[in-house]
Amino acid sequence: MGVNNKDVRTPEERVPAEAKEMLKSLASKWEDVTDANALQVIPLKGAMTNEVFQIKWPTKTGELSRKVVVRIYGVGVEVFFDGDNEIQTFEFMSKQGHGPRLLGRFSKGRIEEFIRARTLSAPDLRDPEISVLIAAKMKEFHGLDLPGQKVVHLWDRLRNWLKVAKDMCSPDEAKAFRLDEIDEEITLLEKNLSIDQPIGFCHNDLQYGNIMIDEETKAITIIVSLQTFLLLPCYAHNSLVFLPSCFGRIGLDFYGMTLLY
Repeated sequence: MGVNNKDVRTPEERVPAEAKEMLKSLASKWEDVTDANALQVIPLKGAMTNEVFQIKWPTKTGELSRKVVVRIYGVGVEVFFDGDNEIQTFEFMSKQGHGPRLLGRFSKGRIEEFIRARTLSAPDLRDPEISVLIAAKMKEFHGLDLPGQKVVHLWDRLRNWLKVAKDMCSPDEAKAFRLDEIDEEITLLEKNLSIDQPIGFCHNDLQYGNIMIDEETKAITIIVSLQTFLLLPCYAHNSLVFLPSCFGRIGLDFYGMTLLY
């Protein structure tokens, strides 16, 4: 008899108590909210590794409700991404007008501004008009000058992931996946790709679920998340709206390796 791992908890039960207290505190500061405790939790689809919920409260006007987004990080993602680094990048992006504002953070996730826009679908990416808008937004994104030292993190991250894979695999699995050869390949790539290229900030997870569009203004919003941040040599960088983002050398085609992330 198989084991059913489906989460049978209600949406309200899936939001951590810590986050609920923060939400109530946040709502109590809004004069138009009638009852800070009367929050409604609505699951949002489209996230791959995170659980995302829309939280809303009734208002005195009765027409528009107050809304925020709660993002709960997936189990085990800390093996692959640095949560503190992601939050710092998210805050910087928010202050620069990219993505939603950060309203709060808790141990397993964060609270974000609710963006009144539509998440793109796969067919949207083939729309020439939308593609142009995304390209223009990414030009802004790649031009951001994040504070701190510009260091390429790609190679250390790949080696850390390889170590985790070796620790988790049996000898037969490690042999089947040829893990012993991957370390040599990483070293070879590092040697051949560490050329004199400018280092830039890249998104590294720009799939349609991380892009939103305002149907009226046609404004594009790129979403950032845990997997979204990385410092790469500017070949093509990590991601913004798990958005994994990082610095990378600009100009090289890194698409194939991005798929492996």
